[in-house]
Amino acid sequence: MPFISLDLITGALSFLFTLMILSYLIGDNPLFKIAVYLFIGVASGYVAAVVFWQVLYPKLFLPMSNALLAGAYNQGLLLVAPLLGVAFIFMKVSPRLSGIARITMAFLVGAGAAVTLAGALTGTIIPQVSATIDFFDPQTAAARNIGAFEVLGNGAILLVGVVTSLAYFHFGASQKPDGSTKRFALIDMFAWIGRIFIGITLGAIFAGVYAAALTAFIERISSLAIFIKTLFGIP
Repeated sequence: MPFISLDLITGALSFLFTLMILSYLIGDNPLFKIAVYLFIGVASGYVAAVVFWQVLYPKLFLPMSNALLAGAYNQGLLLVAPLLGVAFIFMKVSPRLSGIARITMAFLVGAGAAVTLAGALTGTIIPQVSATIDFFDPQTAAARNIGAFEVLGNGAILLVGVVTSLAYFHFGASQKPDGSTKRFALIDMFAWIGRIFIGITLGAIFAGVYAAALTAFIERISSLAIFIKTLFGIP
């Protein structure tokens, strides 16, 4: 019986699933759905394994087991709350008890919103303000051999882009006598300029995503060609 190497098996599976995904080019079909379902299933299983072995086991089950074995019941009581949270989440399996899971879900949503807000403030807004100010710093510009005129030009463009982009998301409006609403004329002008900067930004992001997708597609086609050449011994 000829020996089938692991590289040949993985190459054949890669070849097969690549063709199944590319079959979407001729329309939605069962082969594409099978590949997508397998991908989602494997990804879900991987995430579940990571959550269990890197979060639940070392941070909940193992400390609780150690606390019970050591007789440190006071420390074990502190772990009751997350254990109840896990139990409440599993209540969503039952339609009758699914309402209990709202307690845990409300806590997760509230904590997630707080973390997101703090992250947006400290990770986006404050660094953006700081970066805008740094463009007007002559010492920083001198360290990069940038002249004063270029510093003012770059800083002015960046400042206008930041201010007008933020103005685009200003939704305050005054009510007119006829019942319609209209924003302040200056805000409208800033928002119109902000749309230009936002459009340029989204265009650059789309170009980057398209280039990444095209690179991945070329890599897949290249891997298919290499597999076929290796399989048939083509030099």
